[in-house]
Amino acid sequence: MTDASPHSDPQSSAADSAMMEAVTTTPEPDALPEPVRARLERVTHSVLVDTRSLEAVRRRFDDEQAASLGRYLAAAQSANTLRAYRSDWVAFTAWCGQEGRQALPADPVDVAVYLAAGADALREDEPARWALSPATLERKAAAIAAVHGANGLASPTRTEVVRMTLRGIRRRRRALPNRKRPVVLSTLETLLAERPPPGHPTGVARRRDALLLLTGFAGALRRSELAGLSLDDVAVDSDPTTGEPLLVVRLSATKTDQEARHAHQVALPRGRRPATCPVCAFAQWARVLEVHRDGGDPGVRALLEGQDPEETDPVHLCHTYTGTDLADGSARPLFPSVDRHGRIAARAMSGQAVGSLVKRYAERAGLDPKVFGGHSLRSGFATQAALGGASDREIMRQGRWTNARTVHGYIRTANPLEDNAVTRLGL
Repeated sequence: MTDASPHSDPQSSAADSAMMEAVTTTPEPDALPEPVRARLERVTHSVLVDTRSLEAVRRRFDDEQAASLGRYLAAAQSANTLRAYRSDWVAFTAWCGQEGRQALPADPVDVAVYLAAGADALREDEPARWALSPATLERKAAAIAAVHGANGLASPTRTEVVRMTLRGIRRRRRALPNRKRPVVLSTLETLLAERPPPGHPTGVARRRDALLLLTGFAGALRRSELAGLSLDDVAVDSDPTTGEPLLVVRLSATKTDQEARHAHQVALPRGRRPATCPVCAFAQWARVLEVHRDGGDPGVRALLEGQDPEETDPVHLCHTYTGTDLADGSARPLFPSVDRHGRIAARAMSGQAVGSLVKRYAERAGLDPKVFGGHSLRSGFATQAALGGASDREIMRQGRWTNARTVHGYIRTANPLEDNAVTRLGL
């Protein structure tokens, strides 16, 4: 999420205030006006920040101090949460407009009816499936509560009618979580084999995706964590016991540590083979990025149109690799977007793009892309580690899990007979 400038254009600030006024009042009966929707998608400040309070700060202090306060208030929630809350608030205000109800402050019965209607909604493309899960409906209720709280209003979701409605939805719609299938080691090798061919322009994505898949798997990283990595976050080190090379990946904010209070580090050891070695993959990809920095797209073309050592000499590069000078504090994305012409963008891939990448390779391999996603790499680590005999403590350390029950679920999935009395029945 981009911070607002303390010296932003007054007309832009006025437009943002007008936009906020539009989404916190009841819209026209049909729906929110299209300009309001478009503006809401582009706005960088939080829908949870009370603009009237900030205006009071401007009157008591000055614009710069108000802008400083606004930036920190906007940073209180993650970008993903804010994006979801914006979408949820638009949907609720549009529904209120259609039903002739008031969105702010909302009547608790109106909120309960809105959630109940959402629970009964079916997918247009698949009428046999529900459109919204209980978890999504709970998030919608949280968004309504958050916007009310930001405006100094009592939350309608704390009333008994809303709480009982959500409880009833959970009881009526009991179902196992729709977990993505884990990418275990054999599946990972299958996905790696489906990368584009070497050479230019496909060799750019080939190298980037090798590192992404290996890092996500060995590091048990979430798709948002992968997308957020910069070259400054990765360092080449060595195992103090064996002297073998390894990568150390530093994570700042994570899903369970959004304020980055804990300095999470993830170690990625050398692989047994060059094709599954994260250090070799990093060396290969960093070389492409170095050439791109110094010679642009023509330089990358010249590099990849020559002899590619990844193909002509598939040996380990990691023993002599010492790192890259791209880790210079400029926060270059480790996984930038790459187009079909092999052009490397300055922006990083999104978390959604990471999930789509896994699905795309699964489909190429003849697997069902619907059951795979970005989380498949993280769950695949836990499942493969359990199959290899790792303890739950070891799995939790690498995956930064704090709840042992989550890890036990992966272990049961990997080997349902592990520590199970059924093996002693003598059948």
